[in-house]
Amino acid sequence: MSNSSIPVSNPSMKSILLDIEGMKCGGCVQTVEQRLITLPGVRQVSVNFLNRMAWIELDPEVLQTNQDLSIQSSNIIASLSEIGFTARPRYDEASSIDNLLPRVQKNWWQQWRQLIMALSLLILSVIGHLANQLPGSLLSTLWFHATLASLALLGPGREILVRGLQAILVKRPSMDTLVSLGVSSAYIASMVAWIWPQVGWQCFFNEPVMLLGFVLLGHFLEERARFRTGYALNQMTLLQPQNALLILNSGATRSVPVISLVAGDQVQILAGDRIPVDGTVRNGTSAVDVSSLTGEPLPIEAKPKTKLFAGSLNLEATLIIEVEKAGSTTNLARIVRLVERAQARKAPIQSLADRVAGRFSIAVLILAITTFIFWLRLGVYIWPYVMISAPSVHTHGIHKSLGSGAETPFALALQLAIAVLVVACPCALGLATPTVITVAAGLAASRGWLFRGGDVIETAAQIKHIVFDKTGTLTLGKPMVSSVELVPDNKVENSELKGAVFYKPTEILSMAASLEQQSRHPIAHAILHESQRLGLSLSVPSHCRIEVGSGVEGFLDQYQGLCRVGRPEWLISTGIRISPNVMDRLSCLRDHGASILAVSLNESLLGLITIEDQVRQDAVQALNKLRYMGMSMGILSGDGQRAVENLGCYLNFTSFELGWELLPQEKLEHILLHHQHIGPVAMVGDGINDAPALAAADLGIAIGTGTQIAQDSADLVILGNKLIDIPLVLNFSRRTMNKVRQNLIWAFGYNLIALPLAAGFLLPYNGVLLSPPWAALLMAFSSITVVLNALTLDTPK
Repeated sequence: MSNSSIPVSNPSMKSILLDIEGMKCGGCVQTVEQRLITLPGVRQVSVNFLNRMAWIELDPEVLQTNQDLSIQSSNIIASLSEIGFTARPRYDEASSIDNLLPRVQKNWWQQWRQLIMALSLLILSVIGHLANQLPGSLLSTLWFHATLASLALLGPGREILVRGLQAILVKRPSMDTLVSLGVSSAYIASMVAWIWPQVGWQCFFNEPVMLLGFVLLGHFLEERARFRTGYALNQMTLLQPQNALLILNSGATRSVPVISLVAGDQVQILAGDRIPVDGTVRNGTSAVDVSSLTGEPLPIEAKPKTKLFAGSLNLEATLIIEVEKAGSTTNLARIVRLVERAQARKAPIQSLADRVAGRFSIAVLILAITTFIFWLRLGVYIWPYVMISAPSVHTHGIHKSLGSGAETPFALALQLAIAVLVVACPCALGLATPTVITVAAGLAASRGWLFRGGDVIETAAQIKHIVFDKTGTLTLGKPMVSSVELVPDNKVENSELKGAVFYKPTEILSMAASLEQQSRHPIAHAILHESQRLGLSLSVPSHCRIEVGSGVEGFLDQYQGLCRVGRPEWLISTGIRISPNVMDRLSCLRDHGASILAVSLNESLLGLITIEDQVRQDAVQALNKLRYMGMSMGILSGDGQRAVENLGCYLNFTSFELGWELLPQEKLEHILLHHQHIGPVAMVGDGINDAPALAAADLGIAIGTGTQIAQDSADLVILGNKLIDIPLVLNFSRRTMNKVRQNLIWAFGYNLIALPLAAGFLLPYNGVLLSPPWAALLMAFSSITVVLNALTLDTPK
């Protein structure tokens, strides 16, 4: 954790995120996207119907300053307002965590209030119908039912009617347009039948009340389910505390807002508290849980100079941290923004649903008009038995549900046309893909897998070939001591003891580490790291001399004579004799790509220290899982042939799957060649020299412990250093796309079945008639189904 960093968006790319209110279906998404893409300076647009968010990429040549960006944002917001949509920047003051929860609560209360009012009117309407059996009762009069219908339209239904009218005015009919036409047509027809009984129509005052009640119930349940899809991201947002204990100059602490902290401040983190900032530990030692950021189950040891990130949990003792980043600049905030952008960017598979949803409402209007004309002029004459005898006096009769007949051709035609308008569900089409992508992006982030968009998830599901970098990807990327070997006849004559002294491997390692204390060479760091790991005590060398590029020599108190550690060739040049057997062993070790240091005391060689860039512990397991998934793989490296071949042999790669001594441009050419002959290719890397190949690959995967430029070039960043996450995340992508396909099949299938049923396709054959209230319930059920199916997605254990 202390060595990892979090990826950020490419700073050269100008983009903004907007929260948009008023979108109710896929048609609304198309309206917003087409409006935005026509604005000057807008290069690309992606609107997420699920979380009501728009990602807008702007032309950087048009925007020169932050003021230009602010002006452009204002113009975009004003343009959306003209077509009835309210927008605000995602990261303005109103979108902060402190204001987000009250705003969400207010929205819930408004929806709950509308629902309660609509359901209350619906219950009164049902009671009124039951009162038809009581002659003279006020509840059975048309006055009562007309009043209920009027209250339903002016109260909970007013917002739907207004949005539906606005959509018609901009020539982009939406789901609200369909519902408002169905409700208003039933209401107007009922008013005409009531005021002018001579027209011979029935009254449908119960239909607007029941339709609005069921539609609003469906909206409320859908909104609740939709809110749950963003649960993982909401939980991640809440990981960052809003207040911190600032240490004053006097040493006292004071609770202050995190956004008021600046770099250099020091904050106190008590045991059990979340870390509110990114910073470096200055005092204290404790165990810190970083699982919420990287998915790593084991806590890390935090001590002075350890870097910690906001959102981590302090488990054991008090820590003092010096602030480096706070508020919206922390790595946690950047992760949240990255996930939100990923949720906003669409998967290509969604394009078909969006195209259909954009024209869906118009097609439904045409079908509803056709249904009305057909049953009014033709249907009842072709199948007269679908009608029942009309009573001599037209009163507000009780409407039955499935299978009920109608008393007049007009009543039947109107009822079927309203059912067509209401049962149609562009919402299910619009929600099918973004619900799954939103759930997937949030779940992936909780495991430390950061996708840059829904399109990346779809690409990851299609990958069949993976290319790995070697150093830092399949290996740890830093030299480590792999062994300390004693040479034959390991002994030194000691005059004080009057005999030979034999040395243990730990003593040889301690001698080498004592001499290397002042060196900054990576191999010296490897020796010091191993001595610290083993808890060896080190001595202070005297008369120490460094031979650049060869080794170091000096005197140590507990050893009699001159100690040396360095390249074997250097020791030979100083007069140290190395036997042929030892030289053969040196050649063998070097053939396996290892670096060798020899340690001597006076004229005697004591041992050999082997330094290697070790293979990651989970590399074999990860590669085996990928092979089991049917993946073909290869290694592209800038290292020498012998080192790459040895690693390939250890990891079961054939010689045809290996590339060595490659420059960054040559890696890129290999990636393009693989793409032409194999198909979608993933590149896994971590270094600066991997950035071109990561950008060129269909899927660039960066390990989170790598360089920032590699993470910026990648499509998928895996925080931490576990290769086993690669097969897990690719399998997760496949399961995600399976969920998307399930939702699309349901959304298209529902409309293909429900619309003919609502239009009366089965009415002449078995008397099945879909009444408008039942149609409203089915419409709500179809939307809720795709959301609930998305919520069944989970990450592999």
